[in-house]
Formats: sequence, C-alpha cells, structure tokens
Amino acid sequence: MPERRGSSGHEPSRRRQPSGRGRDSGHREAGGGAGKQHGSRRQPGNRHRSTQRPAERSRRADPARLAAYTVMRRVAEGAFANLELPKVLREHRIHGRDAGFATELTYGATRLRGRYDVIVAHAAGRPLSRIDDAVLDTLRLGAHQLLGMRVETHAAVNETVALARQVNGSGAAGFVNAVLRRVSERDLSEWLDLVAPPVATERADDQDPEALRDARLARLAVVESHPEWIVRALRAALLGHGGSTAATLEEDLTALLRADNTPAAVSLVARPGLVEVAELTEAGATASTLSPVGALLSAGDPGALAAVRDGRAAVQDEGSQLVALALAAARVRPTARSGGDRRTGSDPSALPQSTGPGMAHDGERWLDLCAGPGGKAGLLSALAHRQGARLRANEVSGHRAELVRRTLEAGIRAGARATVTVGDGREVGAEEPGAYDRVLVDVPCTGLGALRRRPEARWRRTPADLSALGSLQRELLTSALEAARPGGVVGYATCSPHLAETTLVVGDVVRKRSDVTVEDARPLFRDASGAQVAGLGEGPHVQLWPHVHGTDAMFFALLRRL
Repeated sequence: MPERRGSSGHEPSRRRQPSGRGRDSGHREAGGGAGKQHGSRRQPGNRHRSTQRPAERSRRADPARLAAYTVMRRVAEGAFANLELPKVLREHRIHGRDAGFATELTYGATRLRGRYDVIVAHAAGRPLSRIDDAVLDTLRLGAHQLLGMRVETHAAVNETVALARQVNGSGAAGFVNAVLRRVSERDLSEWLDLVAPPVATERADDQDPEALRDARLARLAVVESHPEWIVRALRAALLGHGGSTAATLEEDLTALLRADNTPAAVSLVARPGLVEVAELTEAGATASTLSPVGALLSAGDPGALAAVRDGRAAVQDEGSQLVALALAAARVRPTARSGGDRRTGSDPSALPQSTGPGMAHDGERWLDLCAGPGGKAGLLSALAHRQGARLRANEVSGHRAELVRRTLEAGIRAGARATVTVGDGREVGAEEPGAYDRVLVDVPCTGLGALRRRPEARWRRTPADLSALGSLQRELLTSALEAARPGGVVGYATCSPHLAETTLVVGDVVRKRSDVTVEDARPLFRDASGAQVAGLGEGPHVQLWPHVHGTDAMFFALLRRL
C-alpha cells in the first residue's frame, strides 16, 4: 500500500475505526504483519481521556513494554539494541505477536527519539536536561505508541503509566501521565508543524540562501530524527558520490533519511557451493533481484531455516554480498609465479562457478584484512573455494576472530582452504609484503550507512569520531596495498557514505604512491540477472544507497598494485 503522508512530508500517525474488539486485536509487527495490539483501539472523539478509573488501572507493566524499556536502559549503558533485544525477549519468554510489538516499540522509540524528544520537551514544559534519563526513556516509549504505532490513546497512556509506576516510581508515574496526555492532544503532523514548522518558501528569493538551507536541514533533523551533523554529512555524500543533483537534492535527502527510519528487510546469502538460492526459496524466502546469491525473508526467524542453522547460508545485507562478489570478479594480472593468465571475472556478468580457463589458478591467495564478525569472509571463502584459491581472514579482536571461525566452519568442512588469524591489520602489509592476489579491507567506520539496522548508532557517533577513524582507515588501506602483489587488487569498503571515510581516504593514500591505480568498480556490480546494477554513481567508485538499492550505504573502491 502506498505511504499516506501529511502536508508536512512525514508519515502521519495512523488512526483506526473502532471494531468492538479488545486488547488482543490488530497490532502490526515490525515486519509489517499483523500482531497483537497492546491496548484497545482509539475511539474517535474520545482521544484525550481514559475510560478507566484510577483504581482500575494496571499497576504493573505488561511484559512487552517492560522488555522494551529494559533494552532501552541497557542501550543507554552502552549495549546494542540488536544484540540485547533477543536476550531480553528470551529472559521474559516473549514470543510471537508480543515479541513483534516489543521489537517495533524498542527500535521505533530509539530511532525516532530525536523527533519525540522535541515533542516531549514541549509537552512537559521543561528542557530535557530537567527530565530524568530513565523517565525520558519511558516517555519516548509512550510517545512512540501515541504517534508512531497503532495503539489507542487510553491504552498507550495507561499502560505506559503502569510501566512508569513499576520502573520509575509513583511520583514519576504522575508526571508521565500528565506529559503523555498532553502529547495525545495532537497527532504527529500537528506536533511537527508546531515544534518544527515548515520553512516558508513564498519569499525565498529575498532570503539568504545559506540561512534558508540551514533552516530546512534543521527541520529535517527533527522530522526525520537524525542529528543535524549527520543530515549535513549525508547531503554532502549524495552530491559527492553523484547520488543526487542540485535539482533533486532535497527530495533525495529526505528519501534517504526516511529509509534510515524504515526497518531493513532480512537478507540472506546462499554461500556458493554450499547451498543454492532455490533451497532458501523453497523454505519460504524470495530470491533477490539484486544479489545473485541473495534471498529475502519477509517474516519468521532466519535461524529456523536449516541452511542458516548449519552455516551454509547466513543473514547478510545484499550490499555486503555485492562487495564480496565484486572483489572475486575483478581481473588479476599475471605474474611470474602464476603460471598463466589469472583473469578471474574477465566476464564480470558471470558468477565464478569453478576453476577453469579464465578462472583463478590453484594457489591464488586472498586476504580479508578486517574480517570480523565474518559475513564477507564467509562469502569470500565459498567463492575462493570454487575458484581454487585460499583465504586468510584476519581480525584484530580475539572475540570477533572466534565469530569468524564459526562462520567459516561449514565451508571448511566442505573443503574450503580458509584460515583465521588474530593480528593488527596495520602490520600485515609489512609482515607479508606482496603476498596476496586479492585483498578486502572493510575498515572500521562510523556505520552511517547502516542506521536502519542499528537504531542507537546515530545518537552515539559524533563528528570527532571521524578524525580517529580516518587515521586508522588510511593505515589499514596502506597495509592492504603493501600486502597485495603487483597486478593484484585491493577492495576498500566502508559501511558509511561519509566523504571523509570514503573518497578522501582513497585519494589521500593513492596520492602518496606511484604503484597504485584506481579502477572503475561499477562493471563488477552485477544483479541477479547479470546486468550492471543501476544508480552506482559517477565512478570509478561505487556507492550503494538504502533509498535507491534497498541495501546499506556501502562504499567500494577498487585499487590495483602496479
């Protein structure tokens, strides 16, 4: 169904007609399916009052809301929502529709807290600094139910007050009750028009262009719930990577920010030689039109699929899959030790199937320099095995290296020659100069390209992170180039489109060397039909986008040692 949007350009809160059913009806799960509605439906004309007397109101929170609050407090202490939520759901024995409700409530309130915080502050009549952090999390959960979910007003308010009474105390519960009743007096469109009014354009010719732009970006930051520095960085990235033009920039930026607020689909990878995409589709997935080895799971637990449980398939973003496939398909020029012409991927539209004419010769060495937690390494290992090559997966963290080992186990059992090492990737180039035919360096980054998967990330990162990460990224790329042999290739990848982490890093490193060229990577990105993926930018680098490709915003540059 097409999105229904208000005059302010955002999605308005949804309203339903009463059906007479009780609290077990009609909640939509995070994936879009039907689930339990935790509370009664909203009654038109009676949005502001509870039908229950105080003595009848629940004094303890229901398990789903308590689980969402628990995860948010752990996230506030440094945990990651996508790791904590499954634990908490197991701890509280929450399944099915209730789990879907808790998931949407947790992720939605976390993603959209920038939007809700402004509304809560206005409704409370005080700055956020004067609201206890734990109480503020409770208010965010209530605001999301009122303005972003299909929960009726009296249920959203009463159940959240019950939560506050249990976890914040009776005094805080009264405050939460008062604030949420103020929030319930307006729908989302009305609130956003109040706290972030549209920028007037009638007299735009008379206004300072920079001031007008700044005002529009500031409003977008509130409406689409992103820190303003990230909004500005993504705007610059769209222009810098050729993902937009001046004429369409505002529209494209809005679409990108909205994509960050939309839960990502569950993407699966069928590791070549271990499982076919057909097995995943027979188990309920849908074949990807973007990745030749991908599938999408619209509902259910990926771990319920046998191929995922035994490591032949895995959850992996389609953009991440395309990066690994591109490195495997790049041409590798011959050397004296190659015994012939290594032209793997001379036809980039064809997924390598086995060792043979035009394919990699036995003995080719591949390196994944920063392999943890192992998604790309798992696909590279399968591709290397089919092409007669060996893979070394290196990771600086012992814990993450163990995750890589587990990822590679299925391929190794099938005969793949893959090893996992623990070491500083910055030192590998000096330790093994010119030793590898293909090197992937998927560097640590801000993760601004995966905000839809990591709801708390946008609130943790700051512009100061770019400096420290930039130095590390340059050192790792330099090491990767040293580790590649003459004629070999290096794939530089980030899960961020930020110019300071992508083109600037590549440009700085390449300018200091006379033995490296940058090649056009776009022909290596082929969809499931074999056609070149559209919308990759102006080249030679590749930039994927959530609002264009439905993937994380992966960046990829292909460099060759001379």
